[in-house]
Amino acid sequence: MRSSLRPYLPVLALGVLLALAPLLLTSNVALNFLAVTLIVSLAAQGWNLLGGFGGQFSFGHAAFFGVGAYSSAIWQMRFGLDAWTGLLVGTAMGAVTGLVIGFLAFRAGLRGSYFALVTLAFAEVFRVLANSSEVTGGAAGMLLPLKIGAGNLQFSDRATFLGLVVALTVLVLGLVQWIRGSRFGAQLVALRENEEAARALGVDVLAVKLKAIGLSGAITATAGVLYLQYFLFIDANIAFGTWISVEVLLAAIVGGLGTVLGPVVGALALHGLGELVKAAVGQLPGIDLAVYGAILVVAVAFLPGGLVGLARRRAAPRQVRKAEPEGGRA
Repeated sequence: MRSSLRPYLPVLALGVLLALAPLLLTSNVALNFLAVTLIVSLAAQGWNLLGGFGGQFSFGHAAFFGVGAYSSAIWQMRFGLDAWTGLLVGTAMGAVTGLVIGFLAFRAGLRGSYFALVTLAFAEVFRVLANSSEVTGGAAGMLLPLKIGAGNLQFSDRATFLGLVVALTVLVLGLVQWIRGSRFGAQLVALRENEEAARALGVDVLAVKLKAIGLSGAITATAGVLYLQYFLFIDANIAFGTWISVEVLLAAIVGGLGTVLGPVVGALALHGLGELVKAAVGQLPGIDLAVYGAILVVAVAFLPGGLVGLARRRAAPRQVRKAEPEGGRA
């Protein structure tokens, strides 16, 4: 029992820390920073499941983020239904979108840069359609009416909403940890390392890829719904903009590809550094993109395993020293 629960201990520890945050933080600025960062980390976790574990890099995860946000907004504003079912609808639509894109791309045998460009193209097509459709509010976007209440996923204080975001983040972390130790997780890693060898060993490559992109789309769409409920506004440039595709990719790479905690660590590091840069140089246009580009170069060149990988390498020598007998090495 203890050995089966051990992999979940880091997730539980992080969950406890995040759960304490709404109780300890009193500044609205700090609460806002953590809420937005965790929403991005949730979307990054979706990207990491497909790109980090499965090796299928996507440049257009904004497609799932935007579909989730718009599906929930339309569900509430056009049909007058509640936000909780809107959350479920947004998540489901993200999964369906992932399955459709995955079937078209993987069935055609696209992989690597070709698959990445296809996802980018889908995100751009969705942006153009949302920007010109009356159903989505066109260029003006969609503004949810202010209706404070738990049933509307609108709360009078930021701490309560942050608690909801923390709960969903920990739930997804637990899910990804479970997938990592499952047969499906092993199949994903096998595809990442060598797709032809995995196929030769009997792995149903198409089915595994579709499962991965379906789950990835669902998780990322959930983040889109949370973003909508937090700001109560969405438009095409926010929902399907390149900003979210870039941020989720960077958060996973900087934190550690194929790790459970990597997207959360990466999102916290990126947003924290971004706030420091803004405080130092002010609201200089494009400075965030320049900083993200520099971080990506540094991460790829010097942190191949991301921040989580760096922490593991630092901890490994200590564990070796502790394992040695008191008399030293033989």
